[in-house]
Amino acid sequence: MSEQKETGLKITMNKPLVEHIYTADPSAHVFNGRIYIYPSHDQDIDFPSDDEGNQYQMKDYHVLSMGIGDTEVTDHGVVLSLEDIPWASKQLWAPDAAFKNGKYYFYFPARDKEGIFRIGVAVGDRPEGPFIPQESFIPGSYSIDPAVFVDDDGRAYMYFGGLWGGQLQNWQTGTFDKTAQPPAGDELALGVVVAELSDDMLTFKAPASESKILDDTGRAYSAKEEGQRFFEGPWMHKYNGLYYLSYSTGTTHYLVYATSESPMGPFTYRGRILEPVLGWTTHHSIVEFEGKWYLFYHDASLSGGVDCKRSVKYAELTYAEDGSIHLVKPE
Repeated sequence: MSEQKETGLKITMNKPLVEHIYTADPSAHVFNGRIYIYPSHDQDIDFPSDDEGNQYQMKDYHVLSMGIGDTEVTDHGVVLSLEDIPWASKQLWAPDAAFKNGKYYFYFPARDKEGIFRIGVAVGDRPEGPFIPQESFIPGSYSIDPAVFVDDDGRAYMYFGGLWGGQLQNWQTGTFDKTAQPPAGDELALGVVVAELSDDMLTFKAPASESKILDDTGRAYSAKEEGQRFFEGPWMHKYNGLYYLSYSTGTTHYLVYATSESPMGPFTYRGRILEPVLGWTTHHSIVEFEGKWYLFYHDASLSGGVDCKRSVKYAELTYAEDGSIHLVKPE
């Protein structure tokens, strides 16, 4: 693990948390009275962009931590590297973390030796790592963007999936089909993938299943409804007993949310959380800290719009009396 670093950058809402490295895809959690942010680490390199996401050549993970009102963010250094992961070949994309059984679990996607995205898990004794990876990926895992939610009863769920370079469309038959295309037009959009985790947090308790996004009449969205349908970047949080699934719409660049009375869904679309930011991708997390809620997200402002060189930001999140989320407008 690299020596931790105080960034010296005053923390201000809607400004990059750190500027000494590029960061994206922030998963924020409160551990031990502090906010820990688990981002992906964009490389400061130039790589041709394509719909497969080959411009995102991440090789390691850092962990950041902060408190609201702090004057500095702590970068705890590299906590997991590509060369430490026996089964992975490249592209350490958006991660997440969870605490259970007295251990911290770090979840991450990467391409296996055959170029197929899988989801791995590494285990540590502290929220800032380091994390030791398992020898292989989670059996039955696929695609990208794992988000793990531990419910009040101790049961844990993983939400994952991403279209295009995230390969979700390649699993529509239950096995990997390299030639498969995403649904289009009036075809039903693919939903988020959900799996309950085993008590040891290292495997799925049962095979993962798809959960659809519905409109307020109970109709599942079609692929052409790109402002509402699921694309990538799921996140789960709970507010007043209701489950809030938030996610990116991809091509329309919104962060939106849907709710359910069950952590397994299906989920009813409720509206937007964040308007489009500078850059193509949108990825986020939502966390409560000291009685207030915060949205962590990224944009490409630090690099002047280069989408594979992004930076993590945050903003306060508020709710209406009916539980709907007020729209956040990026600055």
